Amino acid sequence: MSINKILNSLEKSWERDDILLNIKKGLGIDEIVNEFLIKNERQIKELNSLLRPEDIELLNQVEKLSTCESKLINEIKNLNYLEKNENHLINKKKIVPSNRVSFNKISSFMINWSNKFVVIALLTISAIALSKQAWA
Repeated sequence: MSINKILNSLEKSWERDDILLNIKKGLGIDEIVNEFLIKNERQIKELNSLLRPEDIELLNQVEKLSTCESKLINEIKNLNYLEKNENHLINKKKIVPSNRVSFNKISSFMINWSNKFVVIALLTISAIALSKQAWA
């Protein structure tokens, strides 16, 4: 099976909406990841055998990007929490006008942006692999 087919199949198996539903149901992150690994074990082993050192470096960069996004989400969440507490302490009765972007919009932006980057990264890996095969 080609690396492109494997990546497309794994991407279909990792539906973000389904993952969010599992999180809302109370499943832990480790449970979700382990379930995915077990469910897609054959494809993951095949993908791993096809990866080259430069592909591993790209995966490391994607991992750093995900960590960066997670930190950004935490910072935004913490700022939002601090602002609410400050406003609450200044004037308990005064209603704070809602001129901030809603969490749903931020969440949607981060999910779409992250998805696009991961897909582009995976397609880049595929393109590199295919071009190296074509020149070999």
